[in-house]
Formats: sequence, C-alpha cells, structure tokens
Amino acid sequence: MTRLDRLPSYEREHLLVLPCPDYEETALVKGPGLKDRKVALISTAGLQRRDDRPFGMGADDYRIIASDTPPSEIVMSHISTNYDRTGYQQDINVVFPLQRLKELVKEGKIGSVALYHYSFMGATDPTSMETRARELARIMRAEGVDAVLLVPV
Repeated sequence: MTRLDRLPSYEREHLLVLPCPDYEETALVKGPGLKDRKVALISTAGLQRRDDRPFGMGADDYRIIASDTPPSEIVMSHISTNYDRTGYQQDINVVFPLQRLKELVKEGKIGSVALYHYSFMGATDPTSMETRARELARIMRAEGVDAVLLVPV
C-alpha cells in the first residue's frame, strides 16, 4: 500500500477530498463464537478465476471463487496503477487468505469455511457497489455464512 505522503500531490489531493459514504443501518449482529461460525472472504483485490472475465475500470460487480479453487488458478486484474502487487505475487494470502482460514478450521479456531468467496475491484466508488454487496449478503446468508472476513486492498 502506498503512503499518502509518497504520492504525487495531484493524487494525494484527490484521495483526501473523496467523500466517505454514510449508511443508515448497521449489519453488525451478535452471534456464536468464531469456533461455531462459517466464514467467507470478501476481497477488493480484483481477483478472479483464471477462466473468468477480468475486472474493468469502475467495475461494481464481483467474482465468485470456490473454496476448492487452487491458488494457481486465481489471478488479479486490479487496475489501479497505485497498487503494489508484490505481496500478492509472493503469497496470495496477503489479499485472499483462504489457506489461512482452512488452517484455522483445522486448529478448531473457526467452525468452517464457506463454499464460495468473493472479490470486488477495489478501485471503484463504494456507493456503486452497495446493491451488489446487499445481493451478496443475501447469497451468503442462504449458504449459512455467519461471519465474513473483509480484505480491503
């Protein structure tokens, strides 16, 4: 991640004046402990399966990545020129820690890992993603997901 003080002044000024949306309701709810929860991942790293379509500029949709997808079949089409891909190239768990979640299941720290996980394009206005995020919440609820690890990139 780039520090603001290392960005060109035009980019820094642009980022500092971006509005932060307010949402009227909160989705936080109480529930069972982590050892009893089914956990899904949502990343904003612009990831998709190798055979899926890449993200385009301003994309507000998401890609589905099954739990059994090998890391070698997950690629990144994140389009921001400000995004340093070094961490992702060395270890996909930096932006999509599915292997770490599976380890936590084996250790008994979380109950289970969801069958499906999701990735958005992080370089998109979050207000344009709200409809898709609500859609995703309904899908995950139907699968029995009761915890989501958000991985902002």
